[in-house]
Amino acid sequence: MNQQPFLFSLRNAGINPDDDAETRLKKSLLIFATGLVCLGSMVWLFLYGQMGPQFSATAPFIFQLLLVSNLLLFFHTGNFDFFRYSQLALFLFAPFAVQWGIGNFITASGTSLWGLLAPIGALLFFGVRESLAWFVAYIFLTALSGFFDYFLADSAASTAPKIAIRTSVFFFALNFAAISSIVYLLLRYAVQEKAKAQASLEATHHLLQEEQERSERLLLNILPGPIAERLKHNKQTIADGFADVTVMFVDIVNFTRIAEGLSPQQVFAMLNRIFSAFDELAERFGVEKIKTIGDAYMVAGGLNNELSNYSKSIAELAIAMRDLLRRDFTINDMHLDVRIGIGTGPIVAGVVGKKKFIYDLWGDTVNLASRITSEGVPGMIQVDETTRRRLADHFTFEAPQTLYLKGKGNTVVYRLIGPRSEKGRIESSLSGELTS
Repeated sequence: MNQQPFLFSLRNAGINPDDDAETRLKKSLLIFATGLVCLGSMVWLFLYGQMGPQFSATAPFIFQLLLVSNLLLFFHTGNFDFFRYSQLALFLFAPFAVQWGIGNFITASGTSLWGLLAPIGALLFFGVRESLAWFVAYIFLTALSGFFDYFLADSAASTAPKIAIRTSVFFFALNFAAISSIVYLLLRYAVQEKAKAQASLEATHHLLQEEQERSERLLLNILPGPIAERLKHNKQTIADGFADVTVMFVDIVNFTRIAEGLSPQQVFAMLNRIFSAFDELAERFGVEKIKTIGDAYMVAGGLNNELSNYSKSIAELAIAMRDLLRRDFTINDMHLDVRIGIGTGPIVAGVVGKKKFIYDLWGDTVNLASRITSEGVPGMIQVDETTRRRLADHFTFEAPQTLYLKGKGNTVVYRLIGPRSEKGRIESSLSGELTS
């Protein structure tokens, strides 16, 4: 039995902080019904006395006393199961007892109609299945009363109190009106409370949706879309091999030296402006930002088949990034310059770790692009041989140069000048056809 302080229970109408919404509604409904029945029975008893009929008020008084005592017992013990069974039993049997004490259906003006509150209450406080037994009990008591009234009408007529027809009709109307009002108020209260609970549930659901969308946006800011979906639905390690990916690094020139004279807030603001602008450009050109590494920015094309000519998009992005820093000094107020390196080839991609994980790329192609960048010239875009061949019809390049790269040895690289004109593209295409 759930013991709780009486005053706390009385102040909170028997509702515990741990109760769910359904239990709260059932408790409040039953207490509301108890109050309505007590009020209605007091009014009924008062009017019955004022209209003239004289009979013992003991039964109605005991009925109200039992209702209130049972309510106080519930406040003391917190045993809602016992409370609803016993209270509904009083709702069911007491009206029939009062009617039998007065006489019959006619002399008591259908007082047993109040017993209808029991099956209706059971429907609200228990559920559909449990309410059936209470309804059957109500029908049985009604039929039993009708049976005795029918067969004992003559003998009962001599002993029944004499009640004027007007009084009997008045209380028939009163009983019907009172029960109809109580049933309506209970159902109305239940519908209102359930509507409030539904609205609260929908508001909570909306907040959960917003939180889910915010979490998904955050996840998409960390991982590519397809990888994020796989990570949500699959707990296995994510590691993929790609035969052909174009990787680009963008490195800010002399960043360490420049940052020495700035506060941490100024360094952050400078990088945030530049990298945020790079993010917008990467999204516009349809390539995947991988990560930032200190003052370096890494993107890749060809990971998710998002573009058919991703190498061309990477080259266009490189030119756009370089030109942005040269012309927009609201973003690049320190007049910074960049080195850019592009490499194309096979890579391995995957999600590393279980906490604070990132999507990263590994392989010789990544190392090549990184070293081409670090050995580059400020303001220039350098590419490897594979990338140049793929872009030869769309861009012009300087003569090949040989760089010594750590771990790679002598490597041929090309400096990208810019987009090839329409005339140049046609000549390049014809030259390729003649050569073949």
